[in-house]
Amino acid sequence: MSACCPGHSPASLSRRGFIAHAAAGILAASPAARALAAAERAVGFENPLAPKAPHFPGRARRVIMLYMSGAYSHVDTFDPKPKLTRDHEKTVGGVGDVGVDPKDAGRFLLRPGWEFQPNARCGTMVSDLFPHIRDIMDKAALIRSMHADFNNHGEATLQIHTGSGSLAMPGIGAWLSHGLGTENPNLPSHVVIAEHLPYAGAQPFDCGFLPPAHRGLRIEPGADPLPHLKPAATKGQQELELSALHWLNRRHLEQHGFDRELRGRMETFHAARGLQDVAPEAIDLSAEPDATLDGYGIKRGDRTSYGAQCVMARRLIERGVRFVEIIDTIGNCQDNWDSAHREMKQHAHYAKRVDQPIAALIRDLEARGMLDDTLVVFCTEFGRTPWSQDGKGRNNRQHHARAFSCWLAGGGVKPGVAYGATDDIGNNVVENPVHVHDFHATILHLLGFDHTKLTYRHAGRDYRLTDVFGRVVRDFLL
Repeated sequence: MSACCPGHSPASLSRRGFIAHAAAGILAASPAARALAAAERAVGFENPLAPKAPHFPGRARRVIMLYMSGAYSHVDTFDPKPKLTRDHEKTVGGVGDVGVDPKDAGRFLLRPGWEFQPNARCGTMVSDLFPHIRDIMDKAALIRSMHADFNNHGEATLQIHTGSGSLAMPGIGAWLSHGLGTENPNLPSHVVIAEHLPYAGAQPFDCGFLPPAHRGLRIEPGADPLPHLKPAATKGQQELELSALHWLNRRHLEQHGFDRELRGRMETFHAARGLQDVAPEAIDLSAEPDATLDGYGIKRGDRTSYGAQCVMARRLIERGVRFVEIIDTIGNCQDNWDSAHREMKQHAHYAKRVDQPIAALIRDLEARGMLDDTLVVFCTEFGRTPWSQDGKGRNNRQHHARAFSCWLAGGGVKPGVAYGATDDIGNNVVENPVHVHDFHATILHLLGFDHTKLTYRHAGRDYRLTDVFGRVVRDFLL
């Protein structure tokens, strides 16, 4: 006979009586509840989303990651190469180029499709594809010496997110959620805004072997950004049903021993309930003033554009979310930055979509006093070849993991600098190389973590985002 329901056996209770007694049991500080709490302490259980201190005081408290799916061309955006213009349609290897794979010898160099201009305050050169982003580069550190290990979209997408291109591992958002928890118990610590999934599907923002609470919550911009969030029952009915479910789950834990997976599911139900109260307001742009919306280039009522997604991201981190990623892919793998077998002129379409909103996001964060402790990460999975993929007269570029460009802003990053260099055609890194593992180690450092110590024990070994690699690149940090 239950201590929470004296005088009744579970079989004899009506549905209403059962729920009422269950709800009362939830609220009662019973010996059983105290015993459960003691059992949780004994096995070291803690709420996986409870706020945690990093290893040392970090310059940043949260991250907005702007991921350009499909891989923009570094030599058409952030890495000017006058030689490509001078030697347009000359063959690779025939103009003194070094470090060219034999299989690429004889390919035809392809000039950039856009002119490059300097930022008026720091001089960083950015192409006319990104006039708005160019204007805020005095607030960012541009890395022109990125390199990765994979030339295929799927593996490279996984690596820039998880550090691994061969195994599905926890993403960087999940690792930061694991390390920091959330500042708002009614919101997740890790959110992904994505109209469509990138290459590798949902794996880039999965939690892998970390507790499920660290998995990225996906918001789908549009009329129903969080499907199934609205309860089917009334609020009162839902509260009673959740109370009964919690009571049953707790009884199971008390009677059958502590079960981490069940305790994790209980936390998930709790988090989902809080999400119902807080999330609709957090992603509702109707309270934003017209001046703010105009700055992002969006119209009132817009809930789908990239600008709207940037405003959602800012509102979420204002309310305590630790990591928000916006995945820029308009139509899955068929409509993104991938220029292999497609004309480079398509870059103009994607750049126009994101250019003004991203610059507005940086200015908005700065105006609100948030840029100093918010790290903005602008990245892609790899670069593009300096030559045409399909021969002379064709205007497209192949995948290129040996060199690409990304940038960081805010959160302890030295503003207005350009770091690293590629050779005179943008083929190989020749100065201050930054591997993806170094990129991750540096981001974790800005959040207050020693990347070698942010670990999780799984299958008999300690795992980390940077595996057994990575170094913090301090040259562009404050």
